[in-house]
Amino acid sequence: MAVPVTALSLTELRERTSEKWREYPDEVLPLFVAETDFPLAPAVTRALERAVRGGDTGYVASRTPLAAAYAAFAERRYGWAPDPEGMRSTADVSMGVVEILRRVIQPGERVIVNPPVYPPFFDLVEEAGGVVERVPLRDTGVGWELDLEGIEASLAAGARAVLLCNPHNPTGTVHSAQSLRDLAALAVRYGVAVVSDEIHAPLVQPGVEFTPFLASGDDAAQAGFAVVSASKAFNLAGLKCALMVAASPEPKRLLRALPIEVEWRTGQFGLLAAVAAFAPESDAWLDGLLLTLDANRRLLADLLAEHLPEARYRMPDAGYLAWIDLSDLGWGENPSRRILREAKVALHFGPAFGEEGAGHVRLNFGTSPEIIREAVARIASLRAADHEHRG
Repeated sequence: MAVPVTALSLTELRERTSEKWREYPDEVLPLFVAETDFPLAPAVTRALERAVRGGDTGYVASRTPLAAAYAAFAERRYGWAPDPEGMRSTADVSMGVVEILRRVIQPGERVIVNPPVYPPFFDLVEEAGGVVERVPLRDTGVGWELDLEGIEASLAAGARAVLLCNPHNPTGTVHSAQSLRDLAALAVRYGVAVVSDEIHAPLVQPGVEFTPFLASGDDAAQAGFAVVSASKAFNLAGLKCALMVAASPEPKRLLRALPIEVEWRTGQFGLLAAVAAFAPESDAWLDGLLLTLDANRRLLADLLAEHLPEARYRMPDAGYLAWIDLSDLGWGENPSRRILREAKVALHFGPAFGEEGAGHVRLNFGTSPEIIREAVARIASLRAADHEHRG
């Protein structure tokens, strides 16, 4: 039976040297970057300790258990058994996206993204030589979905690839199997590629059906690539390891043709940690993490309703990132600036996710309930100050 994972104390977290804990001074609560505040999964800790003790710090081997470990993980968690022969590793998901895009588009061709979306997507398209084509998510009133009509219009006008976020960052949307099938059908019809960033997939909440893009049907397997990693769920971003995945002959051929240097950029510690994370012995820890994140997303909803009733927040179905609309508070297009300056809480800037992010913030709730409560209390104090000033 899974046991909720408990976050480290603020004192312990302040000893970390990663971006989350070094970007701002100690009086700031950092809830901006997508790092979590939990101890490592025990199997991951053991794998890394074993490597350090044995001096296993050399080059990544040409043959590793990583692909097989991920394939088994995907079958257990998603009911999908990808072919390990269709996978190659690299340093991180962003690098995998760029390497694939460089080979499926020509310089200057347009790549569709669906804002509000993970800010590096805009830069990755440009790094790959492409031009960003924005087709925003459609707000249904209760959630978000792909604008398939808008995507088709862009494909008909010449866009040559789609960079998909599944599950979506920052909204936490888990795209439906039908929407993925429809997207894949469009990709095949127009002869374009879909590159699906599925880094948040291990963090889909129980009861929510997650469909890997490549598992959505034959069209997806023919037109698609996925890029996956243990880094978000297991907090391994600094160790550098991701997998590029293909499911049919032509995409597999493209991955096999990548230079060996792409694979050698994989971190040795990242690979060892990912194999341990994807192993069955880490499933209970991951299930416990999901329990903690479920409690945190609900706590955040309750706190916002009580202390910031103007905030509009839909609990995400995946991940530990909350997309919050603060427009009705009148704090401008980028409310995170005032929140950082006056409340000493660092949130991710909404406008960085596209113009659809005006008035929004992204808050990382992959932390302790105490830190979440303190962050909301600090932000709510600004609202109280505004009311007092107006009064």
